[in-house]
Amino acid sequence: MNKSLSRSIGFWLLLIVSLATTAVGGWLISSQIGTMTTTLLDGTATAVEVYVGQSLVVVGAGVLTAGIAGILLTLGLVAARSLVPTPAPAVVETIDWTAESEQTPTPAETAPTTDATVEDAAPDVTPDAATDATTDATTDEPAPATTR
Repeated sequence: MNKSLSRSIGFWLLLIVSLATTAVGGWLISSQIGTMTTTLLDGTATAVEVYVGQSLVVVGAGVLTAGIAGILLTLGLVAARSLVPTPAPAVVETIDWTAESEQTPTPAETAPTTDATVEDAAPDVTPDAATDATTDATTDEPAPATTR
């Protein structure tokens, strides 16, 4: 995995969701505390504004904490990625298309076709040795035929 964090969709998604969660948590806390403060100071506070407001502040604190944890996690990923060494890029030489080739291609050599028989190819083989060569010495099975 040689992918950088700046090109990782998961990294950016974690960062954006963490920032959004932090903002929503902060907004919940500040709006509920602001509403509770004004209504309590005015003397117009109801039980719903006070008791439900306290619960929403606790929920907002949890959401804010989750957002902060996500931001810390992204910072940890950046720190961990900076500790992992990146491989050195491979140096590739450029091709000079204008230079002439030093070697000239040689045509592929083909084997000469002759009508030579097995006897012509191995004149020093005796008939007894030729029959012995047709069987495998270790298993006494016929050796596979070779064709030319």
